[in-house]
Amino acid sequence: MELYNLGKVPWEESQLMYHALAKLGRESLCLLSPATPYVCIGFHQDVEQEVDLEFCRNNDIPVFRREVGGGAVFLDGNQLFFQLIIRRDNPIASKRIDSFYRKFLQPVIEVHYRIGIAAEYKPINDLIVGTRKISGSGAAEIGECIVFVGNLILDFDYDTMSKVLKIPDEKFRNKVKKTIEENLSTIRRELGVSEYEKWDAKTLNKILAEEFEKLLGPLTPADKNDELIAKMKELQVSMINDAWLYQKGKRVEGRVVKVRSGLKVVQRMHKATGGLIRADFSVEDGQIKNVFISGDYFCFPRDLVDRLAANLEGCSIDNVSKVVSAFYQKEDFSIPGVIADDWKQVFMI
Repeated sequence: MELYNLGKVPWEESQLMYHALAKLGRESLCLLSPATPYVCIGFHQDVEQEVDLEFCRNNDIPVFRREVGGGAVFLDGNQLFFQLIIRRDNPIASKRIDSFYRKFLQPVIEVHYRIGIAAEYKPINDLIVGTRKISGSGAAEIGECIVFVGNLILDFDYDTMSKVLKIPDEKFRNKVKKTIEENLSTIRRELGVSEYEKWDAKTLNKILAEEFEKLLGPLTPADKNDELIAKMKELQVSMINDAWLYQKGKRVEGRVVKVRSGLKVVQRMHKATGGLIRADFSVEDGQIKNVFISGDYFCFPRDLVDRLAANLEGCSIDNVSKVVSAFYQKEDFSIPGVIADDWKQVFMI
């Protein structure tokens, strides 16, 4: 299998590389990082809903749509990418997606252990330290290949990440930023500055190659040849343009930001007959937390919605319907034009 250990590359090359290799059917491992920052959205997303395009334009941050699913992410040179391309008929490729992630994240776990960080696998595709995510990954079929991509996060710009996302208001943006800071860690954060400075990108990529080689077999260092360069240029024409970027993906009512496996920050808006309902909350391991409800409805008594929020705090997503129905049955109140089904639409995601 070929090994492309490229170091810093132009931002667009950090995405075009694995797309081109997959479409050529060339099994390989790429280790690289972007020379300049950019935003990358998942294949199924709607860029106008997910990304603050005005902020990105004003700050010269390009936006790219990949052929791998998942969410919008801010990427820069403080993240070392690993990109594994294997043919679908390769016996090493597990057929079950959970087994696939568990197998191919093991080398990344070993890298973290070798530098003193006890990372653990968290289904379906995260590595965590304690409760904090420290590496993200994704997989997709491109051509006749399976592409598995992920990163070592040396450091992270939490502020810019919160600004490149399309967020309805500053209050929710602050909530998103705080949640990301609390739940996304980095190698620098875990090791401390003095220990972190012992590990440069070249050394970490060498360790990554060593650990993947234990799983994949011998890796042969390779350089980009004419075939690969030509395919990347061809893809640049088709993938770095507005037609590809602005194709409509899945839209949701409100905003859902995935922080790590099992944790989302949610803002939902719903127009009921009696007025607009807006709810900000988190969903952590299937439970609703940090509920805040607002809107332009009328309710009596005036603390009624606060009581509903208290009832939903800690509630399982699967039990929202029961909790709301029970609340409407037992409470003596009035919310003109807002029925139980309205609240269910807001909180059942």
